[in-house]
Amino acid sequence: MRTHESFKLQRLAMLVMLALSGCALGPTGDAPAVPQPSHYAVEPTPDTIGPDGARQQFVLGQRAVPQWWQAYASPELSAWVDEALKHNHSLAQAERSLAGAKEQLRGQINESLWPTIDAVGQTSRQRALGLPTMGPPTNLYNVFSGEISASYTFDLFGVERYANSALAAQVDAQSYQFDAARRTLAANVVITAVNAASLRAQVMHTERLVALADTDAEELQRRAAIGAVPADDVLAAQANAQSLRASLPGLKSQWQAMRHALAVLMGRTPDAAPDDLDIAALRLPEHVPLSVPSDLLRQRPDILAADAALKVAAAQEALATAEMFPSLSINASFGQSGFSWPKATGAAGAVWGIGASITQPIFHGGALRARRRAAQEAYLASEDNYQQTVLNAFQNVADSLVALTHDADALQAASAARGHSEQTWRNAQRRTALGAVPPSAARAGERQYLNARLGEIRATATRLADTATLFQAMGVSIDAPEGAVQEKR
Repeated sequence: MRTHESFKLQRLAMLVMLALSGCALGPTGDAPAVPQPSHYAVEPTPDTIGPDGARQQFVLGQRAVPQWWQAYASPELSAWVDEALKHNHSLAQAERSLAGAKEQLRGQINESLWPTIDAVGQTSRQRALGLPTMGPPTNLYNVFSGEISASYTFDLFGVERYANSALAAQVDAQSYQFDAARRTLAANVVITAVNAASLRAQVMHTERLVALADTDAEELQRRAAIGAVPADDVLAAQANAQSLRASLPGLKSQWQAMRHALAVLMGRTPDAAPDDLDIAALRLPEHVPLSVPSDLLRQRPDILAADAALKVAAAQEALATAEMFPSLSINASFGQSGFSWPKATGAAGAVWGIGASITQPIFHGGALRARRRAAQEAYLASEDNYQQTVLNAFQNVADSLVALTHDADALQAASAARGHSEQTWRNAQRRTALGAVPPSAARAGERQYLNARLGEIRATATRLADTATLFQAMGVSIDAPEGAVQEKR
């Protein structure tokens, strides 16, 4: 018996010490260690890529650029991104949701810190049964009452504190997701504008190819009329012209769809889409900051959101543990009551009450322990989610770097092909002017040049868009001071 009593006293002392010391009832929520790669991709990234005139340099360790789209040196593009950040309705919706979440957090914290006080006024007229052997069979009376009540729950084991921590971490995660949405919107505007400019140039060059093909077909038709060429050559030329013409509608459809998408991203109606940029006037950013992996963990919104989710799970596990311990509440009330208004407002009508209650869960069918085990598993799942998010971020950067490296090689080859074909075309033009070759030779040279130019345009657009993807992959907030890295909150 003495041993049992001693155990109860020890348990009570432990509970009191936990309450007074504020010991944590769950994990700290610190992010687990993750491997730090020596370099992002399978092969080390070269410091410089691309030919002269389209060269890019990766600066390892340099802080990411917040408003990176300004590196394209296009005032129109920068203005479009700013307009989208101000007027995009999906982004505004996310911002309103974040503001609402912050207000919910503020309300929950204030409610847990202060007692609740309510005022209640009541008046009623009632008819009740009288005693069966005394007085009239029924009683008719009025009741007037007014009361102020207050109650407060002492947060002995951190139920309210952990609930507040969980909600605060949820707000943090939502704020990081909002920041990621802003960065994604900026990248989408840049990529969509680049693709629209590329498609516009492709449409113009394809229209010229169609015109050249029509001219070839007409010339062959005139020569066939005098028997200089067979009719099959005319049919082949006409088929080639129609094949080129058939590619135009799809190309134009893609072009207009890009313009419509850009207008909607900017918060405009599709018919108010801005004029296309000149893809040849866009400057390829020469210096691309490349954050080291340790910095990437502190500035990518998706990693920061996963870290906040880990803290949510830690607070929820602690909350599930705290709910297994006692809770203490006090309540008090004071008011006036009576069966008539004069009596209810007089000194004789004063009523009051004060009390305290302590609740210790004893048996809930195993629900409390099950909820705690579920919270523990959720925390472990959050750790796995964080680690996977980090790996995905490393992969995103690695893929972007590899894509840019190969984009540079592709653009270099496309530019060389365009240069050679252009020189061939110019030579054919000069020889045609001298009468050394027929005009069809100049048109053939121009066709070869236009096809090479189309390849160069596509390669240029791909490199410009992939550069935007890499800037986005760095993850720094677009509102961060220049050269600053976000710290985990």
